[in-house]
Amino acid sequence: MYALFTILAVAAVAVAADNQTALEEEELKVENIITNGYPAYEGKAPYIVGLKMGKNNNNGRWVGAGTIIAHNWVLTARHCIAEADFAEVHYGSNRAWNGQYNHKVYKPNLILHENSRFDIGLIRTPHVDFHSRVNKVNLPKFSQRNERFVNWWAVACGWGGMANGQLADWLQCIDVQIISNDECRRTYGSGLLDQVLCTRTTGGRATCGGDSGGPLVTHDNPIVVGITAFGVAGPCDAGHPDGFVRVTSHLEWIRDKSGVAYY
Repeated sequence: MYALFTILAVAAVAVAADNQTALEEEELKVENIITNGYPAYEGKAPYIVGLKMGKNNNNGRWVGAGTIIAHNWVLTARHCIAEADFAEVHYGSNRAWNGQYNHKVYKPNLILHENSRFDIGLIRTPHVDFHSRVNKVNLPKFSQRNERFVNWWAVACGWGGMANGQLADWLQCIDVQIISNDECRRTYGSGLLDQVLCTRTTGGRATCGGDSGGPLVTHDNPIVVGITAFGVAGPCDAGHPDGFVRVTSHLEWIRDKSGVAYY
């Protein structure tokens, strides 16, 4: 399982480095998408940001998403930013890269977990003001570190191509149920890390690589409990569980790097 997780987790970066997907900015595409989702109303997820990453020595770009957790911090997947020299953070609209404004931040502000097994990262940004279209979502409290959230309902959102292969011009979301790691291990094997959280993909409602780094947020008393990380290689709507970074496993790391914590 660890080998499978690693391959899938870095796939977005590895593919993005290839000329087939690391296109010129005006030709940017996303290979994998949220499937069978619904269009979000404007302001449904004010905490999500569109990310566009790149390297200084070429014009290629790859895309992902992140979650606002404070005025100057965005939570994302490690593999989204691991190879980047910079990231553009786009705020305030369901049109991912056509929001109200954006900030471009450089490598010193792209913070990776020191252990590559843990697919979590942070982006330090300039201060952003909060309002109805741009706002944070809370982290779980430290008192919830042992909560597994099994059977809780949550929403995952992201951007990407539609069935015709073109970029979606509007945020797509899915409502999903969190499952136990024991159930998830029936697909991924006994090596599935405890630091992973999984959801069912009933009806083909699933995330895919192009949604990497985006939030999984509980319906009730919204908190961000997962970071979109991986799934089974193949069709996104095949019915296999989706994998997320379990945020409660990394509360101390997030606090130590950003100062953001809830008790």
